[in-house]
Amino acid sequence: MMNRLTATSCALALLSALPLATTAGVPPTEQRPVTQMLHGSSLVDPYRWLEGDEHGELTPEVSAWTDQQNAYTREVLDQLPGRAALEQRLRELMEVPAISPPGMYGSRYFYSRREGDQPQALTYVRERLNGEDRLLLDPQAIDPSGLTTVAWTAPSNDGRLMAFGLYRAGDENAVLYVMNVDSGDWLAEEIPGKVALIGWLPDGSGFYYRRLEDLDDPYSYTVKLHRLGTHHRQDAALFRQRDLGFFYRDSGKSAAELERLKTTWGPGGFVSRDGKWMGVYYWTGTAGLDLWVANLAQWQRTGALELRPAVIGKQGTLGGALFQGDTLYLQHTFDAPNGRVSIVDLANPDYLRWRDLVPEQEGLVIREASFARDLVAVNYLADASSRISLFDLKGKSRGDIALPGIGSASLSTAEDRSEAFLDFSSFNMPRSIYHLDLAGGSRDLWARPDVPVDPDAIEVKQVWYASRDGTPVSLFIIHRKGLRLNGKNPTILYGYGGFDIPMTPTFSATLFPWFERGGVYAVANLRGGGEYGSAWHEAGMLAHKQNVFDDFIAAAEWLIDHRYTNSRQLGIAGGSNGGLLTGAVLVQRPGLFAAAISAVPLLDMLRYQDFLMARYWVPEYGSAEDAQQFGFLRAYSPYHNVKPGTEYPAVLFTAGENDQRVHPLHARKMTALLQASSASDPEQKPILLWVDRDAGHGAGKPLELRIRDVADQRIFMMWQLGMLQQR
Repeated sequence: MMNRLTATSCALALLSALPLATTAGVPPTEQRPVTQMLHGSSLVDPYRWLEGDEHGELTPEVSAWTDQQNAYTREVLDQLPGRAALEQRLRELMEVPAISPPGMYGSRYFYSRREGDQPQALTYVRERLNGEDRLLLDPQAIDPSGLTTVAWTAPSNDGRLMAFGLYRAGDENAVLYVMNVDSGDWLAEEIPGKVALIGWLPDGSGFYYRRLEDLDDPYSYTVKLHRLGTHHRQDAALFRQRDLGFFYRDSGKSAAELERLKTTWGPGGFVSRDGKWMGVYYWTGTAGLDLWVANLAQWQRTGALELRPAVIGKQGTLGGALFQGDTLYLQHTFDAPNGRVSIVDLANPDYLRWRDLVPEQEGLVIREASFARDLVAVNYLADASSRISLFDLKGKSRGDIALPGIGSASLSTAEDRSEAFLDFSSFNMPRSIYHLDLAGGSRDLWARPDVPVDPDAIEVKQVWYASRDGTPVSLFIIHRKGLRLNGKNPTILYGYGGFDIPMTPTFSATLFPWFERGGVYAVANLRGGGEYGSAWHEAGMLAHKQNVFDDFIAAAEWLIDHRYTNSRQLGIAGGSNGGLLTGAVLVQRPGLFAAAISAVPLLDMLRYQDFLMARYWVPEYGSAEDAQQFGFLRAYSPYHNVKPGTEYPAVLFTAGENDQRVHPLHARKMTALLQASSASDPEQKPILLWVDRDAGHGAGKPLELRIRDVADQRIFMMWQLGMLQQR
């Protein structure tokens, strides 16, 4: 029966194979075995106590255990030869200015920039394209610790006001504030609850926003209208996640399905610039949502929000949108795995009446559609690299935007003008921002950091290999020019493979110390990601998740077979869902790799859904509460597939104590279990854990913490893959 837990003496016998004293420098972790009967299977968890209390909250003994693990990790990593020099080199690279493409509102250009040793990015505004920079927000002035982050900014349509969100120490629970851009003064507004702004009223007198009604309940989203000068407790609610009957009263959905929908990403919306229309959506999973449209003018007159169904019960997601009068132009993947842009009549928005503006194309995956004056810019992925095509609002092609090369591009546009900003980078090209005239075709460099590296010294190639089931998978390989394929090159293989997120060519200056020492970096475009459309994503979900691990393992074997590296000099790395990836493959094929980094990972796939916001991901992974899904989750769950007495590679686990997405319990429990189980010499192949007490899932870390983290990961790989001995 689900969640029937008993601590039994027979569990001790099941754990007798686990050697206790293994890891030098850190005492063995006490085992307090708990037995769980689940769908007829008896599961023993020796480290359940490392989850914290019954609510997953940190306890004093778990805190003390974490301090001990952190101290051991610092002792190991900080004393490695070359650590100080590497950290200094990384500092030079990470103190290079970083700037975002501007957003355009009225006559103003808003953007962020971080320079030198500033811990966080600052927010600036210019009155004209090449006007003087004016500082609007400095997070360090707000919080000298450097731990406060600007989560987002949202100027009003005329650029006179700017709403923004702040959070601290990586918790991502943004609080909304409003600034008068002319004076720099903050208004009285202060709205807590992990707030995101949806859209301003046309006259700037208020805005629509999304927030959690209860920060302790990640499934309590509500969408409200706030009018400036009033307290947020007076804000009118348009709809709430808890009120599923409002969305699905005539849907015919079963009680079980409605119960499941309570714990998805929930509801949200997007509004027209003139304030008349709202698109209302409800996430049904990580690959699907339902859509309605609502007349906001009618709601403001009557107080009743009438939802007009547009598309209900289909698998698919939305992208960019433009309202023009009573017409909606909409990017989506309904019945189009590679995406398309459709025209929707808001007077009769039923899906059967939608017309194509930009139809689906084979071999081209729409990742983004953005709208300018009389134009739609469609950002495609072709073999995991960007291509941007322009169309008018009748669907006629206006040609492609010339990109500087093969890489990753995005476009910042505004529907009231034809100017835009192109953001471009590649593995061997630093991030560059260009100002474009979409109507005239001109392109001028607006900003590019002066990075102290030689990108021309780096070679990039894309290859294809066959996965275990014969599926072709693409792989980017990056290294210094002139590399000898002698099978002896230290190599890091990186992957993600989930949530429709693509791995595309992007520049990382912090990899150059790796390249300069002769290292190879490879990025695999695994199933589960978004490189090749929604079908590619779905091929790595739920019961198909093993495909992701097979793709990654096949990439490693290809690199070895083609003499880039060997198992003693091959490391793997990934974070979040990618941390699950590296955790799964290191227990499935421990002899294939010398080292693994598993950052902020999911690792106990039988209990993950019980903590924080993780039920959002049940449509992606499944849940052990379901007997059928329990079978495939049990088959790959890293924590449940560790085998005592196995020679495991060296592993560096990381976690954030304030993580609101992935609970640090995963990294804690897996560290303890591998330390007790690995037959490898702990002096040579340690199992390390670093839990950052001032961070969450990773977003918002100040510069100093980011330098430390990158140095940890680079020096760990250099050590384990034999690079330090080569100096």
